[in-house]
Amino acid sequence: MAAGVDLLARHDVAEVRADNPGPFTLTGTNSWIVGRDPAWVIDPGPALDAHLDALAAALAARGGLGGIALTHDHPDHAEGVPGLLARSGPAPVAAARGAVDVTLADGAAFGPLTAVATPGHSPDHLAYVLGPIGFSGDVVLGAGSTLLIPEPGALRGYLRAMERLRTLRLRLIAPGHGPLVEDPESKLRDSAAHRLERERMLLAALAAGDRTVDELLDSVWADAPAALRMAATVTLAAHLDKLDEEGRLPAGVERPPWPLPLGRVGQHTES
Repeated sequence: MAAGVDLLARHDVAEVRADNPGPFTLTGTNSWIVGRDPAWVIDPGPALDAHLDALAAALAARGGLGGIALTHDHPDHAEGVPGLLARSGPAPVAAARGAVDVTLADGAAFGPLTAVATPGHSPDHLAYVLGPIGFSGDVVLGAGSTLLIPEPGALRGYLRAMERLRTLRLRLIAPGHGPLVEDPESKLRDSAAHRLERERMLLAALAAGDRTVDELLDSVWADAPAALRMAATVTLAAHLDKLDEEGRLPAGVERPPWPLPLGRVGQHTES
C-alpha cells in the first residue's frame, strides 16, 4: 500500500474516513480531499459531527473549500454536504443529478477533477479522475464487489463502466469504501468477470429449473453471508433485468420486489 499512499501524496490527495464501518460500508466511507488553495472534496460522507469536523479542519489547513463533488447521492456519501458547508463556508456542489450547483455529465471538468459516467450501482454514479488516480465511489470497492441497483440497464451500464475505466490506464483507484486499489487493471477486469460468472451461474440455475428468488439465491449466491443476502437479492434483480432486456429470461421466473428494505447503509457491497 506504500506505493498508493505515495502516489496520493504526490498529487496532494488526503483521505478522511468516516467512523461508520459495517458489512455494507466496510471500514467506513472514504472522503477524499484534493489539492489546496482551495481544496476540493469528493464525497463528504455521512452527517457525523466528528467526521465533518475532521474534514473542515483539513480543509482549513489547505486554504479552504473550493467545491464538493459527489459520486452519487446515497446518504453515506452525500448526507454530510450541508454540515460541511456550514463549517467551511459556501462552495459549489456538483453531481450528476439533484439540487446541486453544477450538474455534471461524462467528461465534464469540476475544479481539478474530470467526471466519468459509471452507472450500475446507481444511475447517477460518477467516478472522478485526477491524473493517474481514479476516485471510484461505490462502483469499485476496495474489497469485494459492489451492489447493483436494478434500474433499467444497470448491469449493462456497469460492464461498460468497467471497460471505460480500464481504458483510462489508471495507476490507483481510491474507492468510496475499503483500501486503495493499487492494481486497477486487475481489479476492473476481475470485477467484470465476476459479474459475467454470476450470469453464467444464473443461466445454469434457470436451465435446471430454478424459478423462485430463494432457489436462485441458493444456487447462484450460496457464498453470500447471511448479512448480505438482501443485498444479493437486489443484485439478482439487476441480473434478471439484463436477461429480460436481452430476451433471455424464461417465463415464470419470480422477480424480487423493488425497492427492498435495505436501510440507509445497505447500498454498497454484494459480496
